[in-house]
Amino acid sequence: MHPILLEIGPLSIKTYGFLIAVGFLIGIALASREAKRIGINQQAVLDLAFYIILGAIIGSRFFYVVTHPEYFRESLLDAFKVWEGGLTFYGGFIMAAAIAVFMIKKNRLPAYQTLDLFAPSLAVGILFGRLGCFCAGCCYGAPCSLPWAVTFTNPQSLAELNVPLHPTQLYAAAGSAITLAILLYLKNRKTFHGELALVWVMLYSGFRLFEELFRGGVRGDLVFNRYPASQVMALVLLIVAAALFPVLKKRNRCM
Repeated sequence: MHPILLEIGPLSIKTYGFLIAVGFLIGIALASREAKRIGINQQAVLDLAFYIILGAIIGSRFFYVVTHPEYFRESLLDAFKVWEGGLTFYGGFIMAAAIAVFMIKKNRLPAYQTLDLFAPSLAVGILFGRLGCFCAGCCYGAPCSLPWAVTFTNPQSLAELNVPLHPTQLYAAAGSAITLAILLYLKNRKTFHGELALVWVMLYSGFRLFEELFRGGVRGDLVFNRYPASQVMALVLLIVAAALFPVLKKRNRCM
């Protein structure tokens, strides 16, 4: 669609990077406000947010580069151009989760309540991130003839050009918007600490499984030479979160 948001002389601002930044800022603001509301140290939450974002960017880019080495053979420096697109969500998720566990323990924050307050922020971040993907053309869908198919024509787009495609980026953005609405509805109605975090994992994984049915292009290694690794990871997370739901509900009831 519009990979370049603004050009000023030799300087160009990528739409993808701009929308990612907007998502991060809104997500941080939501987490900070929620921390104040429930009485958790705001500064500790802001510090945690910074390290989570840093870890998510590094992890998602690292896994993308590892699973798409053909894009970086001519110039290894291109691996650092994260603003041009090319992030693997699950790589960022693993890195961010590891950092979150470490920082929560270090700052002695209430673990499950802290994870809950970040759940809506994650939905916001992914919503804006997928809109950025749509503008950049990455994470594009398979060819289709549906009325809402999207044809990318901009030569700077990362999508397959001049072919009607499933707008999988918009499918994912819509899924994140629905997830955000559900989380905000449940925020003051949750019955146990950790509920929002688990609901986010289950909804994200469910929408991701749906999205993967319509994805196009080469997306790294296949499991059993058939299933994209991201699809398998989504299924695993969905099963794990569903299994943990009754366990945490029994152990972490809200008072």
